[in-house]
Amino acid sequence: MPPALPTNPALDNDDSMLTRRFGKEIINYYSGSSANRYSFLRADGNFLRRAAAAPRTRYVALSGFNPLTNAEGTHLTRYTHKDISSLIGEQPFAVSEDDAVKQWDSTKKLPLIVFLGMVDEKDSDSIESSEHGVIKGNALFAVDVTPQKPFEQAAEDFLANHVKNGGQLQTNPRAMSLEAHDAALFAQSRSIIDWNSRIPFCAGCGHPTLSVHAGYKRVCPPTDLRGTSSAVELPSCPSRKGITNIAFPRTDPTMIAAIVSADGQRLLLGRQKSWPEHMYSTLAGFLEPGESIEESVRREAWEESGVKVGRVVVHSSQPWPYPASLMIGAIAQTLPGEGEKIQLNDKELDTAKWFEFDEVRKALDTSTGPLHLPPPEGYQPGTLRLPPQQAIANRLITAVVNGYLSGVPKM
Repeated sequence: MPPALPTNPALDNDDSMLTRRFGKEIINYYSGSSANRYSFLRADGNFLRRAAAAPRTRYVALSGFNPLTNAEGTHLTRYTHKDISSLIGEQPFAVSEDDAVKQWDSTKKLPLIVFLGMVDEKDSDSIESSEHGVIKGNALFAVDVTPQKPFEQAAEDFLANHVKNGGQLQTNPRAMSLEAHDAALFAQSRSIIDWNSRIPFCAGCGHPTLSVHAGYKRVCPPTDLRGTSSAVELPSCPSRKGITNIAFPRTDPTMIAAIVSADGQRLLLGRQKSWPEHMYSTLAGFLEPGESIEESVRREAWEESGVKVGRVVVHSSQPWPYPASLMIGAIAQTLPGEGEKIQLNDKELDTAKWFEFDEVRKALDTSTGPLHLPPPEGYQPGTLRLPPQQAIANRLITAVVNGYLSGVPKM
């Protein structure tokens, strides 16, 4: 049985004018985190140092971008500071960011630690910050425990102990078996750890960069100890002039759209050659610079399927941590007549087809599931298969066949 979709208690009894006009807000899988990110505390070394060792602080761990979970793969394993100190040390964030830059030594490596935020729980820590008073809550961090020198052996021992104690390394990153709030923490952790791994060198001068802001910023230091006691001054770098000595995590905006026929009775779906037989989904593609969401839907729809789209409405969004896309879900309607003719212009899809709503409804009830798993029990061979409810494609398809275009969607 798939995990329940995330909820937000603040929206449980929402009766705002926006909700009455547009329907209830949709919270998709990989979003809806229970943690308050407290982004303004990421540069607060005093807070981070105290939070890292606070009694109720917990760490989640990833190796090779894969999460360490319980045996069932439903929950991220949470560790105390003591559990993970053999890897991250007794006092993480021991120096300020300014001192970390001054003391930068590119030959020394430690596991990346990412501050995920604070969770408001009944029993909470009180953690002093530098400028924002006492912060109440329990801190969450993510640690990259991928075995690599010089802490390769310690990381391997840590992973071995995790398995020995009944856990697993979820090696299929798209299994989507995590409970909803843990899935959101995984998405945040994976995207930030992946981003840090991709830019170890400065784009301006090619020298190694340093991760600061608890994982959310990288800088190009002006000096490097390089394993010695005397800092070596590095050549001039354009990234150190003005305010450009920074690199922030990237997010790649991606449109994904359920495209409905002009008469509102059929849904356009496509499939890639590598997918299981009879598996179809909505159309998707990256936004390009200088392009609106609506324009990207029209362009991608025509490039992939040949259909011409008129009106486009944004439905909901979903972070997709592979590595850091933001899926912007839309529902669109084609222009009548020749606008609905299918032609695979860019050959990205193996095929695209129009499906009657009744066929789609039946598939939603009986034939959904991840790409890597066989069809669910009761599936009739040769019939339509669709993505699971954790995928925004499923949510868009469900909205359409449940009356989204009529203005009275079933929630």
